[in-house]
Amino acid sequence: MTSRVKGILFIAGLATLCFAFGLIQENRPTLYIIGDSTVRNSNKEQWGWGTMIVDLFDTTRLKVSNQAIAGRSSRSFTNESRWERLHAMLKPGDFVMMQFGHNDGSRPDTSARNRGTLKGTGEDTVILEFANGRKETVHTYGWYIRQFVRGAKAKGATPIVLSMVPRNIWKDGRVPRSTNDFGKWAKEVADQEGAYFIDLNAISADKYDLWGPEKVKELFYGDHTHTNKAGATENAASVLEGIRRMPAIELNKYVLEK
Repeated sequence: MTSRVKGILFIAGLATLCFAFGLIQENRPTLYIIGDSTVRNSNKEQWGWGTMIVDLFDTTRLKVSNQAIAGRSSRSFTNESRWERLHAMLKPGDFVMMQFGHNDGSRPDTSARNRGTLKGTGEDTVILEFANGRKETVHTYGWYIRQFVRGAKAKGATPIVLSMVPRNIWKDGRVPRSTNDFGKWAKEVADQEGAYFIDLNAISADKYDLWGPEKVKELFYGDHTHTNKAGATENAASVLEGIRRMPAIELNKYVLEK
């Protein structure tokens, strides 16, 4: 065999390997993350845990796509067609993590932000009419989360519902939990729909209680809601802790070992 033929065969073999590797990369499952500014922020002074969690997974085998956006609630994320566009990209084997609540608490109205949802997980609705005559049917927080869960399942993806990360607020020496509102409702929907649930609120709040107000203050920037990079890193670790507590989640296969 001449050196020229050997060279051609080598190049052909290398091209085949590159093509195969490309197919493997293209067919990787994707972890999509949706939420608000506590999940994805400016990455300047304020950071979201969804940005930091990328470093905890083997991205040669799993793609991570942080689709969260600051200022959104479960309602506005839906109304802006962000969920519709993400849903169109989902494929069997993908994962969808969802964390909303920080911006859902206002009363539903026709203001510029236009993001409040009704309380609870039921089928209650209210119809809003805007100045231009447009009408919108507003649902409960749980209703919107349920649409995300059902939509993910319909595409063969695995939905993972998270309670919202706690704020830097203290009462009687502890960080209040969201066990009577959004954390409770998130869990209710997950239980009703057979989805995984990570109580991020409790996992992070337990750490905050242990560390105390002075140390926790160092993890936030500008207010009591938004974390700096160190705080986002800690919350990402809490999300990973929640994943590890449920070995049945296939996502565990892609976690980087320390």
